[in-house]
Amino acid sequence: MKLETFFEKFDLLADAPDAVARMRELVLQLAVQGKLIDQLPGDEPAIRLLGRMEKIKERLINERLIRRQETEPIGDDVAPFSIPESWAWTRLGEIGDWGSGSTPARGNHDLYGGGITWLKSGELNDNQALAGSSETVTELALKAGSFRRNQPGDVLFAMYGATIGKVAILAEPAVTNQAVCGCTPFEGISNRYLFNYLISQRAAFHAASEGGAQPNLSKVKILAFPFPLPPLAEQKRIVAKVDELMALCDRLEAQQQERETRHAALARASLSRFADAPTPSNLNFLFHKSYDIAPADLRKTILTLAVQGKLVPQDPNDEVAEELLARLERGREGIAREHGVRPPKNVPPLTADNHPHDIPDCWKWSRIGHLALVIDYGTSHKADNDSTKIPVYRMGNIINGRLVNENLKYVAEGIDDLPGLYLNTDDILFNRTNSYELVGKVGIYTGPDYAATFASYLIRIRLPSAFLYPTFFSLAMNAPYFRQTQIEPEVVQQCGQANFNGTKLAWTVVPVPPLAEQRRIVAKVEQLMALMDALETQLAASRGTAEKLLGALFAEPTR
Repeated sequence: MKLETFFEKFDLLADAPDAVARMRELVLQLAVQGKLIDQLPGDEPAIRLLGRMEKIKERLINERLIRRQETEPIGDDVAPFSIPESWAWTRLGEIGDWGSGSTPARGNHDLYGGGITWLKSGELNDNQALAGSSETVTELALKAGSFRRNQPGDVLFAMYGATIGKVAILAEPAVTNQAVCGCTPFEGISNRYLFNYLISQRAAFHAASEGGAQPNLSKVKILAFPFPLPPLAEQKRIVAKVDELMALCDRLEAQQQERETRHAALARASLSRFADAPTPSNLNFLFHKSYDIAPADLRKTILTLAVQGKLVPQDPNDEVAEELLARLERGREGIAREHGVRPPKNVPPLTADNHPHDIPDCWKWSRIGHLALVIDYGTSHKADNDSTKIPVYRMGNIINGRLVNENLKYVAEGIDDLPGLYLNTDDILFNRTNSYELVGKVGIYTGPDYAATFASYLIRIRLPSAFLYPTFFSLAMNAPYFRQTQIEPEVVQQCGQANFNGTKLAWTVVPVPPLAEQRRIVAKVEQLMALMDALETQLAASRGTAEKLLGALFAEPTR
């Protein structure tokens, strides 16, 4: 299959992750394997070019213009892939003069601020005409240190850390620090071909690097790296073809970004229209062939509609929330005494200023502290992996508003050491600390009673199930409004971690629908969330299919 076919069929592959980036990789891979363009019989074979370069190198060494850089001869067993007969394998050390730089003493201000560009590895970003730098050095610095004076047209290569394999072609004279190696290609080597080859082998350079947190690739390893050498005329044709195809990739990428921007706007408008009027007819706007709405956005919309009273219709026969809360107020203390717990104290009254959004007339706003039987912290007992003991739910067990039983830990002590810290069915767990993004994760325990406990960085909320449906309040605390208006403004940083305490949690505000409507809302949310689960599975399968198709198509021309 010709490469042009891939570009013609790009729309079939566009859903695959990093489709354009994969296209760029394929272009370079084919280019350095001799599969991007046809070979011409009139081209001088690369073996002759190698002979001439060897003479050039020896002359420069004899004239003391460069130093000898020894490399081992390359054999067929070293070649990483096949190349055309008119090409030849050599090593990077044989096709140019290489050298790195250094860093002048930071304490000597006379060495910095001169007129000489001084580049560091982070400033190499696959530029083809690199000029300028964040710092400059003086002539005194060059005399005091060990620097290679790179010239316009030289190819720079990053050797350290996360930037290993980043390259650039210089547009002006410059020196570098020790993390960058520069190369002046010998006559017969296109610096643009070398540039493309170095990019194509970035993964191999990373694999060859050494070190832990700061891996590096030594100059010795760079010089020994195999290099597929085409005839000079073919090098130039390859560069021209790569430029042409990369420009096409740029256009495809721009079209893809424009399409994604347009689709995102349509998706936002559709979500807004459905949120304003969540009717079956408007549900069709959420599923359209011209754009995708991310399941995560749909989940947020569902929860927003749920806490605004727009997900299910109100029933005039339901007991209104005001009466429900009055009964709760009269009965909560008695229930708390019966269960040996203490409801939160000193929770301030609610005012209209505390209402985050409009709700139906039959609903009421309330603080969690006015509803809860108890708001308390978990255990800090040492945990282990003995599954015969009591499981401890931790922050990592809260996923998408649910408590999951994966990777559970267990308390090392017996259950009798945990008075008051058993979980009851429908207890709500709230993560109070860690990173800013993780504070506020909420999940609900589904039972059984007295069979599990919870970690010290979780807060347990127990609601009186005779008056309230805890699952509704769990989903309300997972709704976007709760994090945006109740959690984020009150999170504080302590000892490098974000924190939100139980007192603040007691003061947070939730909507209270009639009890029957709470149950209807939860049933509808669970139905729609199941649909979202199926949709996510379908989307993952679709992306996986596109990825497999992309991989299969890319493999075909490289065989």
